[in-house]
Amino acid sequence: MMTEFAAAASAQPVVARGLGVGDWITAGVVVVGAVVLGWVLKSLLLRAMHRGDSERVTAQAVSRVAGSLVAAVGIIWGVSIIGVHLGPLIGALGIGGLALAFAAQAILANFLGSIILQVRRPFRRGDQIKTGTAEGTVEDVNFRTVVLRAFDGERVMVPCTEVLNHPIVNHTVLGRRRTTLTIGVAFETDVVHARKVLLAAAESVPGVHERPPPEVWVTAFNDSSIEMDVRFWHAPDVATLWRVRNDVAVAAKGALDDAGISMPFPQRTVHLAI
Repeated sequence: MMTEFAAAASAQPVVARGLGVGDWITAGVVVVGAVVLGWVLKSLLLRAMHRGDSERVTAQAVSRVAGSLVAAVGIIWGVSIIGVHLGPLIGALGIGGLALAFAAQAILANFLGSIILQVRRPFRRGDQIKTGTAEGTVEDVNFRTVVLRAFDGERVMVPCTEVLNHPIVNHTVLGRRRTTLTIGVAFETDVVHARKVLLAAAESVPGVHERPPPEVWVTAFNDSSIEMDVRFWHAPDVATLWRVRNDVAVAAKGALDDAGISMPFPQRTVHLAI
């Protein structure tokens, strides 16, 4: 059916006959004017919308689309003046046009995804996020990918559609983050006293926020120890997380040793029947 349509379309002339010089000049003026108007509109929209670095991609995307639409309308109008029939051209494309449309599908999806991300703005440049299996600091959002700098120094490029299709965890947007450190103490331990010791140790560490204050809770009775969770808030970046977590662990171990509270090894009691 596509071949029959292409053959029927090719039977029609692409350009009308009997055109004068004035028709060609008018068409040229319209096309050039449309291209110039599209460029001017793009520049004006870019200036109007470019209020900050985080909106740069949105401003560029919207301005380029608007400018391209104006230029496209002008070009279609201009070619219609000289009697160009678009039907034969579309028919000549045939299956090749369909293949091109399918190939551009992913590109268009990521382009629209980048616009949605910039309009919704779930994160900004410099935020540390996790999406799917990727985690790192946001460096850029272009027309196809979200560029992350992973915490091990590698650059990760995640397609915008993948980011939209997975949960986005923004570690830094709220300005603070909570960490839980699990510690086991012996069964003979006075847990009320142990809670006070661990709480004082956590409060003494630089980088632990006073508000909300640290917390210590008994969470489980394991095979060889009583499990206690030390929860504390700190700055949200990953570097601070590991530094403060390390300092709290060191302070907790020292405080438990000074208080005579043991942290037992895993152990099992075996009774032999003789």
